[in-house]
Formats: sequence, structure tokens, C-alpha cells
Amino acid sequence: MKKFCYDYPRPAVTVDIVLFYAAKEGLEVLLVQRAKDPFKDHWALPGGFVDENEALAAAAVRELLEETQLRRAKFKQIGAFGDPGRDPRGHTVSIAFAAILKSKPIVTGADDAKAAAWHPVKGLPKLAFDHKKIIRAALQSMGLEG
Repeated sequence: MKKFCYDYPRPAVTVDIVLFYAAKEGLEVLLVQRAKDPFKDHWALPGGFVDENEALAAAAVRELLEETQLRRAKFKQIGAFGDPGRDPRGHTVSIAFAAILKSKPIVTGADDAKAAAWHPVKGLPKLAFDHKKIIRAALQSMGLEG
């Protein structure tokens, strides 16, 4: 067991990925359906826990590939989200990344994602965690909403 030289608790760190595609019918966002609790069967952004000694951007690339089979290497870091209670498993800080795709790739749910699908930004299903807040922040950061 590792010893630390301080008495402060250590929150978990996750990454969330917000991918947008401008469809003819309107803006869409990529979501995954969670296969496990918390929020089993709810839709959420692709993402997950950062491994020890893993760079944040590398974790985003890995999680996106694991959950959707989509390879994407370029993201814009749009913010950090760490409000208490955002994750029922404990204090978790998520670093969010976003990108706008020029084409709409086919995605498949894998790993701990039961499904993956594109959803219209207007009319999103009920989302897990604080992912609606993260999507709003991504829209603003990417210049897609005022």
C-alpha cells in the first residue's frame, strides 16, 4: 500500500468526451448507454476513469475507443467538473474534452457501454451524472450556442 505525505482525500479523476456532428436535421451528440451502475441503462457521454500515470488526453482517446470503437486523437479540453455529489460512487472530478466531426462515423457500444448512438442535442434523453451540464459547456466552448 502506498503512503502519502499529506492527509487530504484524493478524488477520483475521470474524462468525458463530447463529440458533435452537424446533421441536416440539427446538431447531434454521441452518447453511450451505460451497462453498469451507477445509472445503469441511462445515456451518458463516453468516458471513464483515468489510469495511474496516464495523460488526460490519452485517457480520453482510450475511453472513446473502448466504449464506441471510434478512434479520435484531437480534442479540445473544455473544462473540469467536480461538484460534490456529481458521482454517487464518491468525489470525482471529470475533465471534459470536445470536438466537432466533419463526418458522422458509425459507432458501436463496447466495454461498459451497452450501446452507442447519435442523439439530437435538442431533445436529449435523461442523462447520467452531470452530463447535460457538460454538454451545455461544450456547446458554449465550441461556439455552437450563445
